[in-house]
Amino acid sequence: MKKALQIGGLAAGLVLIGFGVAATVLGIKGGNTVNSNLSQEFISGTPDMTPSGIEPEVKAIQGEQQKIAAAQKKANVPASTFTTVEAPSCSVAGEPVDDGDSALCFGKYMRIHALGASSGLTYSQMGRYAAKPDAPVQSTDFNGGTNDPESAQTDPQTGQPVSNGARDLWITETSLTTALNLAYAGSQISLFGIVVGIALLLSGIGFLILALSGAIGHVPFRKPPDA
Repeated sequence: MKKALQIGGLAAGLVLIGFGVAATVLGIKGGNTVNSNLSQEFISGTPDMTPSGIEPEVKAIQGEQQKIAAAQKKANVPASTFTTVEAPSCSVAGEPVDDGDSALCFGKYMRIHALGASSGLTYSQMGRYAAKPDAPVQSTDFNGGTNDPESAQTDPQTGQPVSNGARDLWITETSLTTALNLAYAGSQISLFGIVVGIALLLSGIGFLILALSGAIGHVPFRKPPDA
């Protein structure tokens, strides 16, 4: 029985070491792939991508949201619930975006830039089309967009409503930010794989030490108490 337990301990240790090495290698390779792909995009932060540098744009967006809220109140339209706009705590100004943390930071600043172009409105709050200058405000998003084709500007060549440029910009920004957030998630998953791999590796080494030292399978004999 002792021999069988020792062999089992050796086998378990070797298996854990194998899985630990594999998980660590895969984690490192995954992280390197994320960083390599980001580096190939040659992204670098703009000068305003610091907490203090972006603060004026944050205040401007908040001011635009307040103007829209006042216009909605004046037109007896239910007030919108605006997204919160805050300056990120990180900084990526002038720095290359070549890892998960810098990608996440860059994406936060991109969202503020997009909100600046949309006066603080999100995708769902903007109209699909560009509104006519004389369109009733009740049929607009109070920022030059509308969902009413009758109130939309018309393309003279196609006769179709003109799309809302701010909404199109938001779609592009969201796609890019999602990709950056996925890069951050990928880097965190690779880090988790490395941590798990090291834990498995240490556990396997521990099993081998116990098996080789005879600790596994050694059950001390105790004389039963007298009846």
